[in-house]
Amino acid sequence: MSIKRELKRKALHLTGLTVPAVYLLLGKTYTLTFVGVAFILFVVLEPFRVIEEWRDRIKKELNLYVSPEVVEKIELLENHINDITREHERNRVAAHIYFAAASFIVVYFFPEEVAIGAITLATLGDALAAIIGKTFGRHRFSNGKSVEGSLAYFITGMALLTPLVGPFPAFAGSLAGTIAEFYNLPPDDNFSNQLAVALTLYLFLQL
Repeated sequence: MSIKRELKRKALHLTGLTVPAVYLLLGKTYTLTFVGVAFILFVVLEPFRVIEEWRDRIKKELNLYVSPEVVEKIELLENHINDITREHERNRVAAHIYFAAASFIVVYFFPEEVAIGAITLATLGDALAAIIGKTFGRHRFSNGKSVEGSLAYFITGMALLTPLVGPFPAFAGSLAGTIAEFYNLPPDDNFSNQLAVALTLYLFLQL
């Protein structure tokens, strides 16, 4: 994927920062409602993303009720989404569903500082790792990841987590997130990354 497409993809990915923002502004209950509603909406719409026949049928129906300009804008949005979707994601569960599921679990089960730190790092760290890795990555591993991208994730983690939980848990959480991001742990790194950081932070805060 080109750096331009990667930037577009990560710009969309950064909308995940709305979750910690809602948590900070409105608290846990509103955040769970916000993420829960988003998750349900994503799941309901998912078949229309994956099944091309359904999308064509919807567009045909829309032609009967809305102007061609509206249909054209919908198709333009669809093309943008397809442009930033990786090949292996086209016929599998979308990343935003995994992200929303993990965010709900993290907010529900973990303390506020852990949840905010884990979700923020998984969102911002992943974006910076991809962008830095694409732009400046010179030392690459067999899976395509780079030393530079992994360092960007780790440094982002230390900067974000240290004010929230202190340096020692921040180091452990950043390392756990870096490993989860590097290996793309199943079922999806948008899920495993949040859980890895949150669980590690929580465990080290108990020491």
